[in-house]
Amino acid sequence: MPSGLPRWVLVPAAVGAAFIVLPLVAMATRVDWADFFSLISSDSSQAALWLSLRTSAVSTLLCVLLGVPMALVLARTSFRGQTLLRSLVLLPLVLPPVVGGIALLYTFGRRGLLGETIDVLGLQIAFSTTAVVIAQTFVALPFMVVSLEGTLRTTGERYEVVAATLGARPTTILRRVTLPLVLPGLAAGAVLSFARALGEFGATITFAGSLEGVTRTLPLEIYLQREVDPDAAVALSLVLVVVAVLVIGLVRGTRSNAL
Repeated sequence: MPSGLPRWVLVPAAVGAAFIVLPLVAMATRVDWADFFSLISSDSSQAALWLSLRTSAVSTLLCVLLGVPMALVLARTSFRGQTLLRSLVLLPLVLPPVVGGIALLYTFGRRGLLGETIDVLGLQIAFSTTAVVIAQTFVALPFMVVSLEGTLRTTGERYEVVAATLGARPTTILRRVTLPLVLPGLAAGAVLSFARALGEFGATITFAGSLEGVTRTLPLEIYLQREVDPDAAVALSLVLVVVAVLVIGLVRGTRSNAL
């Protein structure tokens, strides 16, 4: 125990840890280990798992492409309304996912804000695999922005200023100085975005629906299996828990290597 830390802190800390760990232990005790692999290897479960992995990978790529510039603007510039913009960017972190799904539906749906334009182009977004990717990106993007903006503010601008005084162009500074310095934060943000996308449920079912092989991701499959095959639902839930633990470990390892 570090010096200066009251011993009584151990009690609420232990209660908090138990509050998180005990439900996971309880779930693990309900797993039918004898049939575990058969429960998670059904056709519908496999289709949902691979769909989740594919869409989460694409949405993570979109989070990187969109989130890195957003974090750079928020961390390296100052302009009127910046606080409001940051609040709006981070809104999906606290917004109920189903509300996000409704917002996306009224934006990209057939009768949405951009619906007529999308129809003219011959595209169908709502209730498609594309809708899954959009929903996942919507809820996961703030994780990339938060992680990278914090890293950018921590590293400061001194190396960028030195590079600028030596005549380097802004794009060269970004590519040769800024991005290498914040790479651990970028990697951590990407991993967190992937994990959030993998576990997305509310916005997906509202905006994309639940069509097997098309929009039914693993969280949706767990929800459906809960009604017809509780053992399969528990087994698939454990798979998501294991993935989440691996992701958290990866993020911590990335941050530790950066220190």
